[in-house]
Amino acid sequence: MNQRDLTIIEHIEEFRQRLWVSVVFFVLAVAGSFFLAEPLIHFLQHNVHTKDLTLNAFQVTDPIMIYLKVIVIIALIITSPVLSYQLWSFVSPGLHEKERKATLSYIPYSFILFLAGMSFSYFVLFPYIINFMTKLSGDLGIVQVIGINEYFNFLFQITIPFGIVFQLPVVLLFLTRLGIITPMMMVKVRKYAYFVLFVIAAFITPPDIVSHLCVSVPFFLLYELSVGISRIGYRKYLLAEQMKEME
Repeated sequence: MNQRDLTIIEHIEEFRQRLWVSVVFFVLAVAGSFFLAEPLIHFLQHNVHTKDLTLNAFQVTDPIMIYLKVIVIIALIITSPVLSYQLWSFVSPGLHEKERKATLSYIPYSFILFLAGMSFSYFVLFPYIINFMTKLSGDLGIVQVIGINEYFNFLFQITIPFGIVFQLPVVLLFLTRLGIITPMMMVKVRKYAYFVLFVIAAFITPPDIVSHLCVSVPFFLLYELSVGISRIGYRKYLLAEQMKEME
């Protein structure tokens, strides 16, 4: 039977199987992350940006909570290519052969962009925020007593959204190749997209204009890059549709 002719029940069964595969890989990744979590926690605690900070545990359960959070995050990052592949495998039967090959190549780029976004946030934005907050506390005569749980929560709040937003070009290109969106549509809703990105930047930065711009401007440039990439994908989508009609 052609996969395009599957019934709703068969689609649900296929989705369930792919979900189980993802769960199994995630569990294996969690097991492996137990060995990676401790050195990563030490690195994030004692790197050059936080060498002057004293991190405190305010609750007995703080160390184990941090350990578990880091394990889950590492496991999700490791598993993300598998999750992307399972999603691609689920939707790919409805694509043309050339579209399947093209969209499959997006998976490694998506993973690379996610890591690039987190790296940009950690090595560029995070040091600025730490220095800004430390200087502001000194100017106001405030002694900072930083909880280690709060520190890691703040770190995740800064880095993970950047990793997600940096995948915007790949996601929009994928949707364009599926014919769900078009570059013209993206241009038409540009001001609304800018507003959404501006709000996201406000949530993950301190309340000062410099840090807000440090986040907003890369987000806007990323959107414009996505529009340009989407134009290329849209031309290929139209070409694929013409080939389908000829067949």
